[in-house]
Amino acid sequence: MFPEPTAPAASRGEVLLRYLDFFRDSVIGKVTALPDAELRSSRVPSGWTPLELVKHLTFAERRWIEWGFEGRRFENPWGDRTDGRWYVAPEETRDDLVAALRAQGRHTSEVVAVTPLEQAGEPGPRWKGAEPATLERVLLHLIQEYARHLGQLDIVAEQAGGPTGE
Repeated sequence: MFPEPTAPAASRGEVLLRYLDFFRDSVIGKVTALPDAELRSSRVPSGWTPLELVKHLTFAERRWIEWGFEGRRFENPWGDRTDGRWYVAPEETRDDLVAALRAQGRHTSEVVAVTPLEQAGEPGPRWKGAEPATLERVLLHLIQEYARHLGQLDIVAEQAGGPTGE
């Protein structure tokens, strides 16, 4: 269910996670409901596919939370791309990609559970020389990323005869 603004919450972090979880779950619901034939084909001029979008969101969340905020080292933080565009290998399945997205969401929730929203991230290459953002700013950025891509996926799902709306 959509995280209504009037629903009680214990903290700002809980509110932000509710929105992030809602958008992530909505993406998963739409991709899970699409026919297999629609998962690897594109209905948009830019050429992205629903599975590529799922993988992109996993990597985007990983880049902002783990590589950025936590300052972890990654061999390939842009592993959702090949030759400048999103990419899913033929052996990557919907189930595997959805499981990775869910696992990334659990990790984000764990970080928020033990970290004040005002805490700045670790210095590192994610910030491109700028001061690291706070966890709250990172979460707001991720909410925007998910909401924007969910809207795009909603149009693609409608064109494919899949579920639309919230």
